[in-house]
Amino acid sequence: MSPSSTAREIRDAIARGATSAVEVCRAALARSEAAASLNAFNLLLPERALDRAAAVDADRAAGRPLGPLAGVPVALKDNMCMRGVRTTASSRILETFHPPYDATVVQRLESAGAIIIGKTNCDEFAMGSSNENSAFGPVRNPWAPTRTPGGSSGGSAAVVAAACAPLALGSDTGGSIRQPAAFCGIVGLKPTYGRVSRYGLLAFASSLDQIGPFSRTVADSALALSVMAGADRADATSAGIDVPDYLSGLTGDVKGLRIGVPRAFVSEGVDAEVRRAFDTAIDTLRGAGASIVDIDLPHARFAIPVYYLVCTAEASSNLARYDGVKYGFRAPDADTLKTMYSRTRDQGFGAEVKRRIVLGTYVLSAGYYDAFYLKALQVRTLLRRDYDKAFQTVDLVAMPTTPAPPFTLGEKVDDPLQMYLGDIFTVSANLAGLPGISVPCGFATASGTRLPIGLQLMGRAFEETTLLRAADAYERLTEWHKAAPAD
Repeated sequence: MSPSSTAREIRDAIARGATSAVEVCRAALARSEAAASLNAFNLLLPERALDRAAAVDADRAAGRPLGPLAGVPVALKDNMCMRGVRTTASSRILETFHPPYDATVVQRLESAGAIIIGKTNCDEFAMGSSNENSAFGPVRNPWAPTRTPGGSSGGSAAVVAAACAPLALGSDTGGSIRQPAAFCGIVGLKPTYGRVSRYGLLAFASSLDQIGPFSRTVADSALALSVMAGADRADATSAGIDVPDYLSGLTGDVKGLRIGVPRAFVSEGVDAEVRRAFDTAIDTLRGAGASIVDIDLPHARFAIPVYYLVCTAEASSNLARYDGVKYGFRAPDADTLKTMYSRTRDQGFGAEVKRRIVLGTYVLSAGYYDAFYLKALQVRTLLRRDYDKAFQTVDLVAMPTTPAPPFTLGEKVDDPLQMYLGDIFTVSANLAGLPGISVPCGFATASGTRLPIGLQLMGRAFEETTLLRAADAYERLTEWHKAAPAD
């Protein structure tokens, strides 16, 4: 199999005996080891992966039915639990944590025959947009190693872009799948909130977090979603809504689809090459028969402050459990309980996590709750209503995924506000609970290096079928997804 083979091609080749799951697994592990300079993996699982691949081959040899991801290598963001496998969220405070259970997505992937080859590096507790907040060092972009792959799921994005695996999972709280997908020139899908179980995902902001796939093609993301989606009794926020056949909806046709573009919102602060690529992508969809409609999202300009009030408040609450008592790291040589708490959290958490905990604790404190957190929830409702109104006249909303191409590692570390503003086009989908996808739509150029650009589409809640249909149609009309970092 070629390193660029898709998940579906790998599955089909294994099913017909053209290759074996063990051969595919060995190749994926070898590519992952060869790409060690990217720092994309926190942990590889060669023995476990090869044992599971051998089981897939045994099932095929015995004529037993194979799952829809039989033998497909998959990488897992290191904030999703695997039984007995170190799961750190790229934080020192969990450096020795081995969960006693599997996340629901892990159960569903492995039941479908997928082979999890390793855990990927990420921003600590998924807090970041550059993957520089990891306790284990930054991930490097396969297209330009001096630049960020995006965050927080930068390791998973880099793994797919570097052809170490055709599929990887990430989590998206404010753009942490879509932004790295755009920066790495691949597909990144954030499903509707509640479409995929969050059981076993180490929580950052519980009303915003959602698990989704990275892939090189829209069809592979559709396949992965079909495996992972559906209600889960272990997650009260998962939705009891039937899961469609996403692959059958990929017709390649966008005729009659109405795509809204918030011109006022995307007209300022966008890099010129990103803007040109976005406009060209919209023209491509129009030429294929879609109707392009100007829409207004009047409260979208408030999305960043609302997001950073809501997510930090929820982070403050969720991360209170890491105190040195229950599990994980405990600071040594503390003579009182209070000192142990304080030293554990100070030594175990990185700077960005501590910044967000402090911000979140502040906005939830007496005297500030109404002025900040409650007001943010009210504006969040207004933002959701903006999208409800827009979807009365359009089927999808289109924006650039990011306002600029991948930036240099270290460029924004000392300016958190500029880092946060990079999420301006992605956070709205999380605040409104909507599905979104980023697909490659072009390249910017810096010092002779090509830097990927992404097109983002957002749809109505639980209408991933329409979202995937449009993204797949665009992919068929263009060649951007076929490019690879070595090209």
